[in-house]
Formats: sequence, C-alpha cells, structure tokens
Amino acid sequence: MSDAAFGAAADRVDEDALRDTIRHRVEAAGTSFYWGMRLLPRDRRNAMYAVYTFCREVDDIADGEEPAAEKLAALAVWREEIDAIYCGFPRHLVSRALLGPTRRYGLRRDDFLSVIAGMEMDAREDIQIPDLATLDLYCARVASAVGHLSVHIFGDQSDAAHAVADALGRALQLTNILRDLDEDATRKRLYLPRELLDRHGIGGSQPAAILRHPALPAVCRDLAAIAEDHFRDASRAMTRCSRRAMRPAAVMAATYRATLSALRQTEWRDPAARISLSKPLKVWLVLRHGLL
Repeated sequence: MSDAAFGAAADRVDEDALRDTIRHRVEAAGTSFYWGMRLLPRDRRNAMYAVYTFCREVDDIADGEEPAAEKLAALAVWREEIDAIYCGFPRHLVSRALLGPTRRYGLRRDDFLSVIAGMEMDAREDIQIPDLATLDLYCARVASAVGHLSVHIFGDQSDAAHAVADALGRALQLTNILRDLDEDATRKRLYLPRELLDRHGIGGSQPAAILRHPALPAVCRDLAAIAEDHFRDASRAMTRCSRRAMRPAAVMAATYRATLSALRQTEWRDPAARISLSKPLKVWLVLRHGLL
C-alpha cells in the first residue's frame, strides 16, 4: 500500500471512530430527538448526531456549577472553535465531527453562534421571569437556530423549511419549559414570562414560591396556547416543504405536541411530576408521521 493510500485509510478509520464516539453519546443521552434522527440516511444521521452533541456540550457548560465568568469563558472557546471549523482546522472532538457536515450541507456559522448566544443568556445569570420578547429571543437562539441547522441536514433549504425551523423550534422549547418547571426551579430559573404572571396576579420572583401559587395552571395554559400557535405555524409551513426530507421534523413535532397535550391534561397540578410518552406511542408517532 502506498503512503498516500495508507494515509487515506488511516483517515477513514479515524473518521469512523469519531462518528462511533458521537453516536454512542447520542444513544446514551436518550434524547427525544433520537427517533426522528433514526429516519435519516446514515450520513445525514451522523451529521445530526454531531449537531446534537455540540448542543449538549454548550448546554452542559451553561448548566454547570462554575461561576458565570468561567462559563462565559468556556463558551467563548466554543465561539473560537466554530470559527476553526470554517477555517478547516477544528480541534475539539465534536467540532471535528461537524467539519464534514458543515461543508456537505452548507451549515451556517451564524446558526451555531446563535446557539452559543442562547447558552450565554443562561450562563450570564439565572433567567427568571423574562418578558415575552426576551423569552422569544431565547427560544430563537437555543431552539430555532438548531432547527435551521437541522433543515439543511434534512435536505430542504427552502424558505418554507426555515419557517418550520423558526416556528417548531419555539414550540419545542416552550414545551420543554412547561415540562421542566420544577427541574429549572432547582437551578433558580423560571422561564414563565412576566406578562402572563402579571395577568394572573402572581407576584414575587422566587421560582419555588411561584410554582406553588394557585394561579400557576392558568399561566401555563396561556403559555401552552402560545406553543400551540407555533405548532400550527410549523404545520402550515411544512405543507410547502419536501415531505420526504422533513419527515424527522414531522416526527419531532408530533412527539412534542403529544407531550404538550399530556401536560395540559395534568393541568400542572404537580410541577414536579414527570411527563413521558410511552414507547408504543412513540413508535406509532414515528410510523404515522415518518413512514406512512
């Protein structure tokens, strides 16, 4: 074997090992997105795994116990690493895994940077009772930006696909917020917007106290209605997209919409109660929205 052929073979082995490492991370995480990602061809699936793992990396920084200055410094390193991807010389394992997909699917630098900016919002201070505009910006950064990266990988870069990313990202993130109220409160975070709390006569700023307020279900119902509006906008935009390419997005939408429905049935009587969909329901949603 020539030196060039040997080098190419070694590169392939290194790339395969890198993809396996990323795949194992995703599978171990048990993410709700896993079923949707499984619908993709191998190269696109590996690309989504890399994007998901990047999101986990920066999210773990924002959720860590370190002082704010250290978190922001770590996220600044990730900004440098994103630049390194576009210069062709990434160093981190995850950014190395993103190099190929970024080139292959035209992933946009600004979308990666938006995700980091969203994590910086969490890292800078514990978000408590933002106004609706700030909450929307947060959702756009931590969720819709991921959607913009995703639709490129799915294979539809149309304006309609990006409209799906905008709306569905917000719907998914608001659903997460309504599902994780108690978990967020343990981190001294509360993403419920001030306008809705004021509307229902909830004052104060302590997350734990607000979660015990008798008017909490009314606030959650109002935020769920906003999420439903985003789900509907995403569904309308989806009709203008490639149905085949956007199957993973359709599965994610169906799964999270079912989660939101389950939350509404609980009426948020116990914010600490965990809501999860059964495996048979998840399989049915994949069949209904991803294969049939």
